[in-house]
Amino acid sequence: MVEDRKLVYSTEHGSLDKPMQKNRPDGKKGRKQSSATPAIKNPNKQGVRIRRESKGRGGKTVCLINGLPLDDSGLKIVLKKLKAQLGTGGVVKDGCLEIQGDHREKLLLLLEKQGYKAKLAGG
Repeated sequence: MVEDRKLVYSTEHGSLDKPMQKNRPDGKKGRKQSSATPAIKNPNKQGVRIRRESKGRGGKTVCLINGLPLDDSGLKIVLKKLKAQLGTGGVVKDGCLEIQGDHREKLLLLLEKQGYKAKLAGG
């Protein structure tokens, strides 16, 4: 190789212009980690949110209810009442209620009757 030229790429080492990223101890490369749910700074001010979601569910729509100030047993009781009034299925996952189908308006009214200030989230 001629000395006035600089080697930019090699099939043995990849790109030589940028320093190589070292692997982290957990085996992943140095990328930012994104979480599925954003961190809530102050859940007391956040309130109860009702949103619709269909991604990753085979096209099926579910309503997610976040922010209820209850433990798992309390969430199960509220879920049972909502399922009975709507005539649909649902489950408690990670402190979040999942109700099958798009019932956001009805859920808003039912939660307000039970004394929770709820808001519709999303579009």
